[in-house]
Amino acid sequence: MADNWVDSVDGELRRWADRGGGPAADPADTGDTAGAADAEGMLLLLDLAREDLGLAGPGALTPPVLRELMLEVFPESVVAGPEEVPAVVGAVRHLVAFLRDTGAVGDGEAAALAAELDRLVPEFTEAVTAADASDLEAAAEVITGMMAAEGVPVDDEEAVERWVREFEALPDEERYARTEAYLREIEDRVVPPVRLAPPAGLAAAARASGLAAQARALAGWLGEGRPVTGDGELAAADARAAAEALGLPPGRPGDVSEQADLPELDRLWWAAMDAELITRRDGTAVPGPEPAAHLAPAEGDGDAAADEATLNLWLRLFDAAVVPEQDPGGDLDPVRLVQNELTGVLIHLYEQDEPATSGELTAAFAEHVSGAYEVATPREIADALGSALVREIEDLVRWGVAAPVPGTGPEPGYALTPLGVWGVRELLLADGFLAPVVGELADAPAGELVAGLVLHRQDTADEEIEGWLAGRDAPAAARDLLEVMRTGGPGARNLAAAVLNRLGAEAEPVVREAAGERPVRPYALLWLARNATDTAGSEAGAGTGAGAVEPDRDDYLWLFVDTVAGMLETADPRDAVAAAVADAPAGADLDGMVREMWRTDHPDAARVLAALGDHHPDKALAKSARTAAYKARSAPRAGDATAGARAGAPAAG
Repeated sequence: MADNWVDSVDGELRRWADRGGGPAADPADTGDTAGAADAEGMLLLLDLAREDLGLAGPGALTPPVLRELMLEVFPESVVAGPEEVPAVVGAVRHLVAFLRDTGAVGDGEAAALAAELDRLVPEFTEAVTAADASDLEAAAEVITGMMAAEGVPVDDEEAVERWVREFEALPDEERYARTEAYLREIEDRVVPPVRLAPPAGLAAAARASGLAAQARALAGWLGEGRPVTGDGELAAADARAAAEALGLPPGRPGDVSEQADLPELDRLWWAAMDAELITRRDGTAVPGPEPAAHLAPAEGDGDAAADEATLNLWLRLFDAAVVPEQDPGGDLDPVRLVQNELTGVLIHLYEQDEPATSGELTAAFAEHVSGAYEVATPREIADALGSALVREIEDLVRWGVAAPVPGTGPEPGYALTPLGVWGVRELLLADGFLAPVVGELADAPAGELVAGLVLHRQDTADEEIEGWLAGRDAPAAARDLLEVMRTGGPGARNLAAAVLNRLGAEAEPVVREAAGERPVRPYALLWLARNATDTAGSEAGAGTGAGAVEPDRDDYLWLFVDTVAGMLETADPRDAVAAAVADAPAGADLDGMVREMWRTDHPDAARVLAALGDHHPDKALAKSARTAAYKARSAPRAGDATAGARAGAPAAG
């Protein structure tokens, strides 16, 4: 049969529907099969079964596959509300009738499918209702996020209603495009964990920073006041005098006709204005209500309140300086453009494990600008903006935000200072980024620890785990981790097990007690095999004899499925399969495991086998995996009342 066998049955199914085919023998039937057969709905169901469940053809539909299609695949793949359940159930009944009438399934198989549909309708209704509620909640969160990203105050009911009206009035294509763009953006709003210096040290660094010194000097230079233009700026002569007094580039007299011609001074001026270190009064600029003394070096250690005031004021100044929100102009003035995009440089430094050279920063910056502004090529941008960017990096160093780090190459690298790390993180948080801090999980519940570890590199994850374990005794830690493993998904179990493996013999009684519970058993038995001291003691759980703590083959199969399923939660299937193959022990009989894996009772066995079938480099093994995936989907579940129904046996009610 063709790869897309749904296309092959499309014409026959539509002709059958047009002839009025259907399951009802009673013409007066007004239930969920009343009316013409929904050919599009029937084809959608077949397509979902083919794509998501690997159904090999229409005749391969069985009661277990129908149950998985209706209760798992459909609610996850199709947006539908509870009011649409009768129509969907009707489409399934017509589909079963079509399969029966065309000989794809026998009368007994059709009866078994119809009986299974009757049994699962209440569960299907619940699943669709829950998915619909979840979809509505997720949609509300997305809409709220989109409004916030566009500057709509979400507590302003009138503004919210106006935005929603305008959004709903857009063509479908534009609404989808804007939503997809927003979702892509928020996926990128996660940055690596960082270590933060203590507040007292940060406040001292802020007071000693070059940025604070420049702001203090500007406020001091104003004295009793300096005249300003109607735009609130210094006149050209005063602007040059201020730049000279502050040690900023003063420009050449003939080139300065207004304050904006001195970009370094102009940025500092408006940043100080935003931070209220300077203000306008009756046509003059004077020192503002925020005393510059907050940014003056203090003798001895400041108290907590003074440190907080210093950091708050410094952050306002820093925020305004690095996010000037100025128009770069049609001529693409290099200095203005670099200032506009300086936050990108800061985020690049924030995310790096190692210092970045000016050449690396220039290349990354040029790549970003060429896409954001749709001008020139990265190479041309780098040539045009390279010197301006170097000057901005030098400014960051003078401000105390970045520092040169000697390297092995011809040019030094640059890294953020502790003050710079703190400041950039505060800006990221204000912009909606998720910006974790190393050590913040030490007091978290086990579930939050496991969820948070996903964001960490190996070195910082180790540090988090050590800090978390240090605050708990081994039995309590094991009990909390095992609860996560009982109730969480594969990814959570994988991570919780990794933390559990750090515990020693004191955790043994708790682990041994949990070894009889299915989601925990393989991990617990493996832990006991490595750590148990009472090898002749109590039983290791249900199904094990005294002292028998070694996992059996079924446990290892379940563990392998769980591990790969955990990888599939966060990784591309191709990458997950590659990692699973690389991590397999030397000499492991992976082909034999694949052939047996469909028998395991793990709920993700079919999904894992499908991923192996699609992406394993060994063609023979991949074929075995695809065959096993089909078996896993077709196999009746434990206690399934439909076992044997394919042969026409009556199903238990």
